[in-house]
Amino acid sequence: MRSWLALMAALLLGLVAAGTAFAEDYPSRPITMIVPFPAGGATDTLARFLAESMRPVLSQPIVIENAGGAAGSIGVTRAVRSPNDGYTLSIGTSTTHVLTGGLYALPFNLLKDLEPIIEIGSEPLLIVGRKNFPADDLKGLIAWLKANPDRASVGIAGVGATGHLAGIAFQKATGTKFQFVPYRGNGPAMQDLLAEQIDFMIEPASNFRALLGAGSVRPFAITGQVRLPSSPAIPTADEAGLPGFLASLWYGLWVPKGTPKDVIAKLNATMTQVLANPKVKHRFDELGIQITPLQRQSPESLRALQKQEADRWWPIIKASGIKAE
Repeated sequence: MRSWLALMAALLLGLVAAGTAFAEDYPSRPITMIVPFPAGGATDTLARFLAESMRPVLSQPIVIENAGGAAGSIGVTRAVRSPNDGYTLSIGTSTTHVLTGGLYALPFNLLKDLEPIIEIGSEPLLIVGRKNFPADDLKGLIAWLKANPDRASVGIAGVGATGHLAGIAFQKATGTKFQFVPYRGNGPAMQDLLAEQIDFMIEPASNFRALLGAGSVRPFAITGQVRLPSSPAIPTADEAGLPGFLASLWYGLWVPKGTPKDVIAKLNATMTQVLANPKVKHRFDELGIQITPLQRQSPESLRALQKQEADRWWPIIKASGIKAE
């Protein structure tokens, strides 16, 4: 009996030692970050910037893997099914890691099968039209939509995505009607906006930074409470004639359920260090993304935010009758 207890104790000590050694050695090879959208959109842009910023801290490269489709749920599914060894990261948004849970019958529990790392930041949306749209400002856009019901087409990054729900809210707030055109992400939708195949979009402001700089699209309003430092000439919806119309998108980082807690702690510490870097803060200002306050940069805070957002949006999705395609 004593020898059996001694053996069990030795095994337990060995497991603890192995776990500690793993955490100390982590990471010892490249890490994959799954982006649940095609290349070119806001999440992809942010992911690539963060991957480069994390590399010197972790002393390993972070490889971006784009897996778009179904409002991001395809990429999230891939992340959930990945090994829980810390070498697969899941970057996403309030769309991919909350809203899809109210839209799709997912083969996993969105709130339980991924371990939160950190809430990265948030940004308002931008109401933006094709360059030759027959309206110069938000009031003109609303007037045109009212005079031409169901004639306008709006690109969205998937059925049930943030832009889709914001568009539904915009219709209700303005008494307008228009057609939604779903894409596999914001990148393909922006290409059609540039080609004037669709009329406007209501998507994260950082998507349109280069297009705004080139004068390739027509901005109408920001859906935040204040103007963006990177685009101070664009008014808020309040200022432009649609008071109270607010919408935002937040970004987070996760790993598969069961990832060692020491690894989660190391990834969280890495991200807090990255987000405190003045160069990173400057880049976020350029993108129009507000970094999450330090007191909310914990895994527990992100888990609470997911639950809060699910409680808010899932009943709205169900009530609106949105169906996944």
